[in-house]
Amino acid sequence: MTLTVGTKAPAFTTKDDQGNTVSLSDFAGKIVVLYFYPKDDTPGCTIEAQGFRDNYEEYKGKDIVVLGVSNDDEASHTRFKEKYGLPFSLLADTNRSISQSYDVDGGGYPKRVTYIINGEGIITHVDDKVKTATHAQDILATLV
Repeated sequence: MTLTVGTKAPAFTTKDDQGNTVSLSDFAGKIVVLYFYPKDDTPGCTIEAQGFRDNYEEYKGKDIVVLGVSNDDEASHTRFKEKYGLPFSLLADTNRSISQSYDVDGGGYPKRVTYIINGEGIITHVDDKVKTATHAQDILATLV
C-alpha cells in the first residue's frame, strides 16, 4: 500500500546520476515530483522518462522539481540520462531504502508510483496507476 495524501514525505539522502549527494530537504519550499520506476533503459521506463523530458520546460516554468528514482546505480543512471537527453536528476536507490520508506518496493524493483510533495514536505498527490505514455502530462494536469 502506497503512502497516502497528507502524509509527511519520508526524508532521504542518496546520490544522483552525477554523484552528487541529494536530500529531499534540498528542495524545501518547492513542489517535488518524485517518480519511482523499475529499471533504467527498459521500454516502459524509457517512455515515462521521455515524457518528463518532453514536458520538462513546463515543469521548470512552474518551479517544479522532477526526480526519478530506481534501484539502478549512478553509472546506469548516467548512461540512461545521456542516451535519452534527460534534463532532470535520477536518484540511485541501490539499497532500496527510499523505495521501502515510500512503500513502493516491489521486491527487487520499485513499483511505478509517483508522489507529488509540496514545499512543506507533505504528499499532496499519489499516482499508482501510471500510464507511461501520458504520465508526465497527467501529473502536470494535477498541478494546475
